[in-house]
Amino acid sequence: MDEPNISMRQIRKQISELLSICERSIHTIIKAYNETKTVPVAKTTRNKKSFRDLFDDFSKNAVRRHVHSIWFRREIPTIDKIHQAVSADDSLPTVSRTNLFHLLKDLDFRYSKRSRNSAMTEKNEIVGWRRTYLDSIRKYREEGRHIYFLDETWVNAGDCTSKTWVDTTVRSHRDAFLKGLSTGAVNPSGKGKRLIVLHIGSEDGFVPGGLLCFESKKNTSDYHDEMNGDTFREWMEGTLPRLKPNSVIVMDNASYHSVKIDKAPTSNTRKADIIKWLEDKGEVVDRTMVIPQLLLIVKRLKPQHNRYVIDELAKNSGYTVLRLPPYHCELNPIELAWSSVKNHVRMNNTTYKLPDVKKLLVEGIDRVDSQMWKHFISHTKKEEIKFYEVDNIIDEMLSAEKDDLLMTITGDTSSETDSDTE
Repeated sequence: MDEPNISMRQIRKQISELLSICERSIHTIIKAYNETKTVPVAKTTRNKKSFRDLFDDFSKNAVRRHVHSIWFRREIPTIDKIHQAVSADDSLPTVSRTNLFHLLKDLDFRYSKRSRNSAMTEKNEIVGWRRTYLDSIRKYREEGRHIYFLDETWVNAGDCTSKTWVDTTVRSHRDAFLKGLSTGAVNPSGKGKRLIVLHIGSEDGFVPGGLLCFESKKNTSDYHDEMNGDTFREWMEGTLPRLKPNSVIVMDNASYHSVKIDKAPTSNTRKADIIKWLEDKGEVVDRTMVIPQLLLIVKRLKPQHNRYVIDELAKNSGYTVLRLPPYHCELNPIELAWSSVKNHVRMNNTTYKLPDVKKLLVEGIDRVDSQMWKHFISHTKKEEIKFYEVDNIIDEMLSAEKDDLLMTITGDTSSETDSDTE
């Protein structure tokens, strides 16, 4: 060495600078080597999935139904009762009590303190949105307007049935060859490529020519990432002429369904642009106001100017858009249609090649006729009635809780009133 008298500390420092590793790590490695005569291998950490990744829209919807089922029993849905119900549902992922609490908050439930119980209730905005939707669709049906339902889904090249009959007497490929038998179905190596699918239907069935199907380009778990406002608008422009006049179009509130014509300013907007937006809306602005004051005015005016590209496109063609409340896919009968289509793909997919899967997809869509659609819509109407009922039950029970609490605090009970009059 050029410097035979260099200290161990200086060696560690030079190695640290050379490898861009902190001196403490160098010290730990050298110490471990002196003790075991082996260089320790750095532990690699895997990116652990969040519990939120395990719950798709259908699973979230199932959790909501469990909460409502407790209300239907006229019980207060505490977090323990909900966790017990979710844990007993084999179709749902395993989730801890704490993570379930966070999931419920994601679903816009809130933790409400009551007189004797702590209840999980939905936010007023969600309940109000749902009631408005239910009232609107009921009104449109009474008016005799034709109602269409649209939604997106996906199909993987590797989708296949999870169970099949297996001949357990066949021990190997050679055994199968000698007996003149097969070794059974070949399993896919993975989910494979994905098709993104968009369609629209009504009690008459899927709308002819309304299918949009394309190969996914992104390797993400959420198929919504594949769609955008421009793609959806172009599809809608081509689909509207295929619909009956004066119809209603039901869709969810996905971001690409809800592109705004005039986006309202936010805290990231320049002050001059906020003022211009307000003045364009006819507001007289005091220019000495600071941004937080201006944003308060924006918040007040915003609901009056929430206009969506798709809504205006439909309106100009004589149609009405009706949006589902978040995480209420059971109110959209096309979800049942998709379930039937996907089942056809899974039951008949043997090649796991995307072109073949696309053919199966089209076959599955053709199999869902108007009679099936009528059945799906009938089922959805029953779900609508359930929501009406559960909202009324919750309202009644929580009102009773408040009344009971008020009576306890004031002491204004019937027995006390009777004793006072004696």
